[in-house]
Amino acid sequence: MTLAAAVNENLAHTSNVLIYSSMAVYLLAFFANMAEWIFGSRSKVGRTAAALTGNAETKAAAPAVTVKKEGGTAVLERPKVVTRAAAGARDVPDGPGAAGGDAQGDLYGRIAISLTALGFIIEFGGVLTRALSVERAPWGNMYEFSITFSTVAVAIYLVLLALKKNVRWLGLPLVITVLLDLGLATTVLYTSSDQLVPALHSYWLYIHVSTAIFCGAVFYVGAVGTILYLFKDSYESKLAGGGTPGRFATSVMERLPASQSLDKFSYRVNAAVFPLWTFTIIAGAIWAGDAWGRYWGWDPKETWSFITWVAYAAYLHARATAGWKGRKAAYLALIAFGCWIFNYYGVNIFVTGKHSYAGV
Repeated sequence: MTLAAAVNENLAHTSNVLIYSSMAVYLLAFFANMAEWIFGSRSKVGRTAAALTGNAETKAAAPAVTVKKEGGTAVLERPKVVTRAAAGARDVPDGPGAAGGDAQGDLYGRIAISLTALGFIIEFGGVLTRALSVERAPWGNMYEFSITFSTVAVAIYLVLLALKKNVRWLGLPLVITVLLDLGLATTVLYTSSDQLVPALHSYWLYIHVSTAIFCGAVFYVGAVGTILYLFKDSYESKLAGGGTPGRFATSVMERLPASQSLDKFSYRVNAAVFPLWTFTIIAGAIWAGDAWGRYWGWDPKETWSFITWVAYAAYLHARATAGWKGRKAAYLALIAFGCWIFNYYGVNIFVTGKHSYAGV
């Protein structure tokens, strides 16, 4: 074995160790996120929500929310009141977050964020060493795509937090998904370090696949927001209709942002990345022209990329149409994300085409 081959093998081993280590840290982050939800006192959630709502009849401003801390009192800023996306005149404020306005819950939440950031750093190191071991971009097969995808998804979450966006509610579902993604990648999709087939030796690999990974990560964040929107909208509708949700539903739903906040978040995320997805398809067509001598051949991967584009275009068009806001548009968004998921897992694993050269 040559010296270069030995170095690459060691780098590949280091990459595997780092990926498994990141999974261990993400697991700790999962427990910390759970602790934030559990130890954010449920009884305080109701009181905090009532304080945030204020006097519904007089529309009086709600007081600032206070939580007791050792040696003093901490004042939490009252979230901005927004109006529901569904029909109705009831004003609903954003919830106090997973911590429920509780200092102990908030502490666990901060620990969860710190662990998530640490997991990201370790996982990024795993992706980087994988790239060094193969001496190319680390997304030549499904294993490499998956570990890079989860790294980018966590990066997006941390960037939104750094920008002071109200997205701490995303922490728990994100960490769960990352653990599932990495578990699948390291068991079912794992592929040893190897060089690419000649068709992939192009600078378009860096452009086309990197944008596809980024778009997928952003679409995932938008899908989580959409799912939570549907739950929160149902909860608000039940309250508006005089219903009484159960204790567990109340404890969870009252901590989330209002349904319209979740709806706006999902829409803005999907709308912002849609032009980049359009570019991804165009870049892929240009690369196909260079590699195979034709820009478009209705290969399964090309077909489902186009179907995904049409689905998201329909969703964005529906949002601009008066009769397709709220839940109907949300269902379209989930269908569109389902198309993206099938385009990645379904087409790559179960369908044979020109994009099958990299195996898994």
